Amino acid sequence: MGIPFSQVPTWDDRTPIYVISVAAQLAGMHPQTLRQYDRLGLVTPSRASGRGRRYSAYDVAKLRYVQHLSQEEGVNLAGIRHVLELQSEVEDLRRRVNQLLAEVQRGVGVSRQSSQRASRVFSAGPAGDVIAMGRQQTTTRWVRTHPLELGQR
Repeated sequence: MGIPFSQVPTWDDRTPIYVISVAAQLAGMHPQTLRQYDRLGLVTPSRASGRGRRYSAYDVAKLRYVQHLSQEEGVNLAGIRHVLELQSEVEDLRRRVNQLLAEVQRGVGVSRQSSQRASRVFSAGPAGDVIAMGRQQTTTRWVRTHPLELGQR
């Protein structure tokens, strides 16, 4: 029984060290299956200088997950490819969210320091342009009226 890929330890060991026969044995598969998955783009190992495939511990875990989806969940190979693509996209988005959160946290510290020095307020001008305002400065309210309302014809 395989384990879902999401429950695989989160180590980041992507060093390609296993030849195809060892990776196949670790994943409980035939080496030909690994070659087929490589051709289909499901699990793409690194290549050694002699063009031999080299699998990492991460690749082996991914192979087990593919086997789990296929044999225990009944997902076909096209569905597995789609699942893996979506999971990769989610991982990318999570990394991006973490980057943005870190930027916001750094920015909050900077903005708190700078807000004590000077507050920045912006307003929209009559043409839609942005106008920087001073702290106590007020704006003129621009109201557009229809020419008929002004008595012009």
